[in-house]
Amino acid sequence: MLLRRQLANNVSEAIRAAQAAGDLPAFDAPSAASQIERPLKKKGAPPTWGDYATPAPLSLARLAGLPPLEIAERLVKHLPPHPAIGQVTISAPGYINFTLDDLWLARQVETILAAGEAWGSIDIGAGQKVQVEHGSANPTGPLHIAFARNVVIGDTLANVLEAAGYEVQREYYVNDAGSQVRHFGASLYARYAQALGQYEPFPEQGYQGVYVIEMGHAIANEYGSKFLDMPREQALAALTQIGLEHILADARETLAQLHIYYDRWFSERSLYESGLWDKVFARLQERGLVVERDGAIWLAAQELGEDKDAVLVRSPRVVPDSRDRPTYLASDVAYLWDKLVERGFDKAIYVWGADHHGDVPRLKAAARALGLDPERIVIILYQLVTLKRGDQIVRMSKRTGEFVTLREVVEEVGPDAIRFLLLTRAPDSQMDFDLELAVRQSAENPVYYVQYGHARIASILRKAQSLGYSDAGGDVTLLTNPVELTLIRKMLELPELIELAASNLEPHHLTHYAQTLATVFHDFYECCQVLPTDRIAVEPALTAARLKLVRAAQIVLARTLHLMGMTAPEAM
Repeated sequence: MLLRRQLANNVSEAIRAAQAAGDLPAFDAPSAASQIERPLKKKGAPPTWGDYATPAPLSLARLAGLPPLEIAERLVKHLPPHPAIGQVTISAPGYINFTLDDLWLARQVETILAAGEAWGSIDIGAGQKVQVEHGSANPTGPLHIAFARNVVIGDTLANVLEAAGYEVQREYYVNDAGSQVRHFGASLYARYAQALGQYEPFPEQGYQGVYVIEMGHAIANEYGSKFLDMPREQALAALTQIGLEHILADARETLAQLHIYYDRWFSERSLYESGLWDKVFARLQERGLVVERDGAIWLAAQELGEDKDAVLVRSPRVVPDSRDRPTYLASDVAYLWDKLVERGFDKAIYVWGADHHGDVPRLKAAARALGLDPERIVIILYQLVTLKRGDQIVRMSKRTGEFVTLREVVEEVGPDAIRFLLLTRAPDSQMDFDLELAVRQSAENPVYYVQYGHARIASILRKAQSLGYSDAGGDVTLLTNPVELTLIRKMLELPELIELAASNLEPHHLTHYAQTLATVFHDFYECCQVLPTDRIAVEPALTAARLKLVRAAQIVLARTLHLMGMTAPEAM
């Protein structure tokens, strides 16, 4: 159990014990009364504020009819001892503060070393099945840089949830049904025919990109006139499928460059071909939540508390082609049923662009319409990214003069820089991605700074080995310097950070923690000599202890980088 939760339990026990002893009157203490916080350690803050604090006396003052400071004094008398706590103090206006014991702190280095790469893992998920669906761009063109924020948030969140004890499935939803895909197929057919010298008018709603021309030429070179020699509809279907497979193959390769992989690529088309949509539609009918109006089929969302009904299937008078009549909502309803019922996920997490905010209440209404708990649906909305090179906004690809693809950015700055920089802000914050900063090898670049911290640790350990020094038998109780203890304190925050990120679905906290951890390590290394030199002597026992601390720091920093899907370089 996390130390913070152990202390919360102790506070609850102290409240009950104080009531039993008559030091506090009888009342039902609210659950928030035992909450434990980490005080904000501003410069000049009193050391008595400790590592943890509880405002319990403040929240109990009205119930107990006593001043908060007096309640604090009475509670402290009944607090059970804890081996991690060296000092308990009281501060105005009514806080109880807990300071970690120095000896206990030093011994946690051994705990970190024993845990290894699993350090920080917790079990708040208790094996709950969670699906994180992210990515899911229309398969009609190459992935672009704005899309990268989606997959980086989703993939990092999946990593964090696994570390928190959830059973996680990563899924990419392939929008391979509907008019957009058919327009793409028609565009590809036109470019293919043109590549063979045959006049073919380009569709009015076609995709104009250079990539479509290149694909048309590639298909012409591989297949010749094969698709011109078959019935047009058959050729369109075949070329659409070839185009989809090409786009998805490119997406897989690009995402692999970002260290992003999926457990499943789910076809939207399969919702209809498998009969699942018919099954879900029948359920909506049985529940009396489907109405036909103006030739269209509507979800009776107003009966579920929404402002207006929502179209599920468009009218044939408006959309003649039956393949294009189901709306995105129709697919979303069937897909939701597949996730929460057919596959039994306890929670479905979606990562969507902020432009889809209007779809959130409709999806929640769809859950209620199906008789499902809408709380099992969590939608993370992220703001788009502005690509910059220094002060200049970058809108076009150098190669094609069109939009900048994700692959181009990966090749220019590398996957680690993309992942880290896109995680530095909360999803709902607007952000700029500076290509110049991403490749800068200086402390200004947070990616370089953090990874340099790991490389520096690896260098220290290599040097120790080359000089014949080892941490074998190192006595960590020799780690008494305040700077050493500060580093240990920071390393011990990772489990709590994972709890925070998993509970609030906020993976961006990892980047801030990584930067702070790197800074604290650099401070330690500047203040505490690890290996002896000709000018500075270090007792062998202290060197062994500090090497253990250095190796523990390497484990924690590497774990943080790996949670963000980044590499932990041995040298830079």
